[in-house]
Amino acid sequence: MSSLKEICEWPLDELPARHRRDESVPHAPIRTHNLNQEQQRLALQNALRYFPPAMHGTLAVEFAAELRLYGHIYMYRFRPDIQMSARPIGDYPCQTRQAAAIMHMIMNNLDPRVAQFPQELVTYGGNGQVFSNWAQFRLTMHYLSRMTEDQTLVMYSGHPQGLFPSHSQRSEERRVGKECRSRWSPYH
Repeated sequence: MSSLKEICEWPLDELPARHRRDESVPHAPIRTHNLNQEQQRLALQNALRYFPPAMHGTLAVEFAAELRLYGHIYMYRFRPDIQMSARPIGDYPCQTRQAAAIMHMIMNNLDPRVAQFPQELVTYGGNGQVFSNWAQFRLTMHYLSRMTEDQTLVMYSGHPQGLFPSHSQRSEERRVGKECRSRWSPYH
């Protein structure tokens, strides 16, 4: 994953080389988790949903180790080798200028000169993450690279849900947390 085009490739045919945490840079505090065995199994199952079953054996061991060591599954293996920084809009491998602008903002937020703990995708405040893990980053970049003028990328708490049809004048990324609508919204 040494180019913008490579970080937009998904699904993966083979696993990239394993990355470990770079101990020469600051990292987010290690989270302590109080998960029982069943909850840990569910966390691993949720993390593996992004990958084909043939990769689960290798990744389950890595993800379990990350959960045990850091209290969170960051999926360091999928962290890109490229310098995380905003590029000129024309450099992004995408079909729309709007998608390129979103990619630009994501890359800027993960720039080590901007982000608080970029390897853990933390941009501000000690736990404000752009994504929960690097697979979400890669999948989002993939969807943005394919998004057309009449599609919307729907996100739910950092999880890319997919590209859906929309009006050509409203192509965008849509982030959904909880149902947050103004009481003055026409849809309320």
